[in-house]
Amino acid sequence: MPLFNPQKPEPFYCWEGDTLVLNILGRPNAQRDAIGKVIGHQLEVYATAVPRLGGATAHMMRYLAGVFDVPPGAIQVVFGEKNVNKQIRVKSPRRLPAPIQCAEHPE
Repeated sequence: MPLFNPQKPEPFYCWEGDTLVLNILGRPNAQRDAIGKVIGHQLEVYATAVPRLGGATAHMMRYLAGVFDVPPGAIQVVFGEKNVNKQIRVKSPRRLPAPIQCAEHPE
């Protein structure tokens, strides 16, 4: 089941067992690495790297490894390595950023 469906808005993440599948809207050339807000079915992720030859994505995955408290090898880019629209898989994240925590535990 694809996560991007223009007819029906989908959540920006889902779980497949202990693996987090996350849709990202990459924001390269940012002033700092940061997690942004949820926009539609994507989570904004800011990266300070320049988008050249997939370098911004590689930088972003290293940053996200720290955010999720996993080794870099636990993150796989499913698609969008050279595009701002990405989908990643994070194996057994030990920590979740605020937008995911809020979605998991709405008040």
